[in-house]
Amino acid sequence: MFKNDTIVALATPAGSGAIAVVRLSGPESHDIAAAIFVPAFAKANSKPTAKLYERLHPNTVTLGHVYDGDRIVDQVLLTRFDAPRSYTGEHVVEISCHGSIYIQQEIIGLCLRQGARMAAAGEFTLQAFLNAKMDLSQAEAVADLISSESATAHQIALQQMRGGFSSELQDLRKQLLNFSSMIELELDFSEEDVEFANRDDLKVLLANAQKTLRKLIDSFALGNVLKSGIPIAIVGEPNVGKSTLLNALLNEEKAIVSEIAGTTRDSIEDEINIDGIRFRFIDTAGIRETTDTIETMGIQRSYAKAEQSRLVLYLLDATQLDSNPRIVHCLMRIQILKERFPDKPVIVVLNKLDEITGLQHAEITKQIKKRSPETIVISLSAKSGTGVDEMKEALVASFQSGALSGDDSIVSNARHYDALQKAYASLLEVQQGIANDISSEFLAIDIKATAESLGLITGEITNDELLGNIFSQFCIGK
Repeated sequence: MFKNDTIVALATPAGSGAIAVVRLSGPESHDIAAAIFVPAFAKANSKPTAKLYERLHPNTVTLGHVYDGDRIVDQVLLTRFDAPRSYTGEHVVEISCHGSIYIQQEIIGLCLRQGARMAAAGEFTLQAFLNAKMDLSQAEAVADLISSESATAHQIALQQMRGGFSSELQDLRKQLLNFSSMIELELDFSEEDVEFANRDDLKVLLANAQKTLRKLIDSFALGNVLKSGIPIAIVGEPNVGKSTLLNALLNEEKAIVSEIAGTTRDSIEDEINIDGIRFRFIDTAGIRETTDTIETMGIQRSYAKAEQSRLVLYLLDATQLDSNPRIVHCLMRIQILKERFPDKPVIVVLNKLDEITGLQHAEITKQIKKRSPETIVISLSAKSGTGVDEMKEALVASFQSGALSGDDSIVSNARHYDALQKAYASLLEVQQGIANDISSEFLAIDIKATAESLGLITGEITNDELLGNIFSQFCIGK
């Protein structure tokens, strides 16, 4: 399936621009470049030759011209990389040309006529993987880095590109396979009742492995939302200012604002990057008792969106909290939300702060804290913008505290998460097997199953279909 030939593609985004980069990788890269490139240091009227090209130093940029026969196509900068000291581990040539689409096509066409073929999606990184320049999880991190849209997503991808948890899993897999080999060796001496694999040492290894895998599995919930955007549901009764708050957060008129209750009958979503963290805010339909069929459907969707969120902002209209019964009613609503979503933080947002006095605000906050001391209360005016920045800071702080602390590895790839879960399940089978004193044969099978799942993450175990699925998601030229 994977050919060891020379590939070419545009390494920069398609379309015209100031510059473009055409990348060659493979055994014939230098021969192809030598056939079309004349360095600026060559004598006047020189033609492309291998002798001239050999004067180019590896890992050095050289000014020159690309020729099509006697015709100059463009003045370019050419960078030569010799195997194995390149991104792909192959001979690599990168030609930086002017960004005209015509020039790009001309240079790629010249390379094709000299024997290169067009690269498939992700094929340069596939070459890097096959040449052991990176493992499979690091290769996938390249795609994540390219698509990252926030500082946290970038940090997670970069951490994985540098090795992340790969080396830890590789070491763990190696130890498991060593034990499996020792256990299988016992089968050859079954009549002599010998034990090559110390069961106490195996128990220690399994306990450490369980701790490592559990930590990585648990990190996926955070890693996935940091990568795709942390979903935050804005809920509350009709006309408390949910749509106004969404517009204030986004700094644009995304949601329709109306005095008519029940205007928002379906959820409206949009994303914003706050201090390097990507948040996805969801403006939901107002929650109230209603006989309107369509509005009821919207309310049910509000609950569904809240279920999918990581945090719930429960918006209150401070001007309506003019009596203890109203405050008690709202607190009952908050308690219902907390009981319905026990695993999600619920933050109370007092809106329309600019329409009440300081004394009224202090009394409302006091009453809420008196009846629900653990409730977090944020006060603002979505209409004027007062307090909105402070709320953004509070949201960032709440997720930064547990996001990327120290050198902790975070899993953000669904394929890795699935493989880790399978490895963990097999690990539990091994521990249960030891407790039940099962035969060495079945014990070795379960240990190998754990090691196989770990190998699927790092690429120590692969197949053509797996690699095809992974690298087809890359852009052409990477």
